[in-house]
Amino acid sequence: MNGFVVDYLEHIIPVSFILKMGDEEKKIGRENPRFTVDLKKNLDKKEMLTSTSLSLGEAYMRGDIEVDRDLYEVLNCFMGEMDKFTADKSALKKLIFTSRSRKNQEREVQSHYDIGNDFYRLWLDETMSYSCGYFKEEGDSLYQAQVNKVDHILDKLSLKEGMTLLDIGCGWGYLLKRAAKEYGVRGVGITLSEEQYQKFSRDIEEEGLSDLLQVKRLDYRDLKKSGMEFERVVSVGMMEHVGRGSYEEFMENVDAVLKDRGLCLLHFISALEEHEGDAWIKKYIFPGGVIPSLREIINILPDYHFYTLDVESLRRHYNKTLLCWRENFNLCRDKIIEDKGEEFARMWELYLAACAATFQNGIVDIHQILISKGVNNELALNRVV
Repeated sequence: MNGFVVDYLEHIIPVSFILKMGDEEKKIGRENPRFTVDLKKNLDKKEMLTSTSLSLGEAYMRGDIEVDRDLYEVLNCFMGEMDKFTADKSALKKLIFTSRSRKNQEREVQSHYDIGNDFYRLWLDETMSYSCGYFKEEGDSLYQAQVNKVDHILDKLSLKEGMTLLDIGCGWGYLLKRAAKEYGVRGVGITLSEEQYQKFSRDIEEEGLSDLLQVKRLDYRDLKKSGMEFERVVSVGMMEHVGRGSYEEFMENVDAVLKDRGLCLLHFISALEEHEGDAWIKKYIFPGGVIPSLREIINILPDYHFYTLDVESLRRHYNKTLLCWRENFNLCRDKIIEDKGEEFARMWELYLAACAATFQNGIVDIHQILISKGVNNELALNRVV
């Protein structure tokens, strides 16, 4: 059995397990083994030292790695040790540090969100919400959690009938549709995804919301020259696509369209410290994606006279959301394999299970930051809960 592989896996997996290669088995660790890792093909030393996540992730996608317990349970045992993973930044430079040009970022966004509405419809809930839900009650369904999340955001924004609301990175539009129907606001959503734009456009027409809502294929960097103004701005799950070095430009554009005393809510996956991102995720799931740290976003806000009113973590809610998505995904796995192949299905299940484990272990977090442009003394005294 390959001594390097044994030593390396023992280094990054803090629990006891069985490593199997062909007819050989080796127990690693002193406690009762928690699971068995079956290597159908030996792991390449150079690949492991270049990127642990790429090497293990690609091996799992190919079927070269199998585990005898639930994938999430296995990943949850060691994703908290990701700081021990190897990443050769020099060798991975082109993958990790991609261009923040408009053309490239549009291509990166579309590579993920334009896989197809039919694909996402298979495992998202009826709202087509592709962001963290909010489980107010233990028994809340995924659908109810997504409705809760949107209502939680809209409550924080203190909406009133007739107000104007901009959604930067509006997805398939559920938040704006609910804001229009429940509060009577007039809203604009912007996205770079053609699939999202087409569906949201159809929904606006079919649901009779043309007098209140519109959706635009627009880069956030074009907001400051758009001439538009809003009393409220929201952005859910979009700042992860902005890229380190462009957060100031993002806030400049929010500032340009947000009226004085207006409110903005930023909802984004966050990190405790600044990090370039995971190589496997960047290659196969979110090209160019970078998770901001909470502090780097908070520190930018005073430069634009933005007052921080509230910061809330939804980390455990995202763990639960991802596990719901994975359950739905696996219920339609045969259909996904038929449409897109076994390797694609293994890749996406790994993505959903691994992300759930990283939230559970605190490798990543998710925060909602509520800010005002200048001082706003007209808001309720008590926090929205």
